[in-house]
Amino acid sequence: MRLYLSFLVVFSLFVSQCHGGCAEVDSLTEAVAGEGFLLGCISCKTREEVRAQTTVDWHFKPLGEEEFRHIFHYDHPTADILHEDFSDRLEWHGTLNDDIQTGAIYINNITFNDTGTYRCTFHRTLFLPLSPEQVTVEKEVELSVVAVANRELADVISEIMMYVLIVVLQLWLIVVLVYCYKKIWDEHEAREARKAEKAQAAQLESKDNCDGVQLD
Repeated sequence: MRLYLSFLVVFSLFVSQCHGGCAEVDSLTEAVAGEGFLLGCISCKTREEVRAQTTVDWHFKPLGEEEFRHIFHYDHPTADILHEDFSDRLEWHGTLNDDIQTGAIYINNITFNDTGTYRCTFHRTLFLPLSPEQVTVEKEVELSVVAVANRELADVISEIMMYVLIVVLQLWLIVVLVYCYKKIWDEHEAREARKAEKAQAAQLESKDNCDGVQLD
């Protein structure tokens, strides 16, 4: 899970800065108490060539409550934490310019009170040739907080594949070593055979010369 979180952080920052490469990846939904957690939120523009200016707001509705609380606002380069329950615990992990496509935030020191619904809202102004256009996009993440991380199927499969890959690589290395050893041995045998042939030819030539001397 931690590996996936790290990948998601890097991937989110990458797609936010690489025009034409934006991909809307869903956020994880299970956090571990006492650890940090990345709330992912990506909204790709439909027309990459159009310049845009965007602000992002995050709201939170605790489990069992009806009303959302405004907890975070980002208007590049200013990030504001708006609720005391998240004071000093929220960090902006999204796009670092006005044209925001990744609106991820990172929550430090997750508690069980952080369980609930998080709403991410993009307020985007598209600067079209005729006139600016206002676009609003909302996404929600249902977050549950647990004491111990549950291993997801993807993690188990990844670990199995890693061990399989290690075994396959070891077998491949053994095959390569055997092949190289056999090739070196064959070359050695061929070299020794050529030496023996040359020695035999030299011996026969020497004998012929000796026979010629005796005949004279």
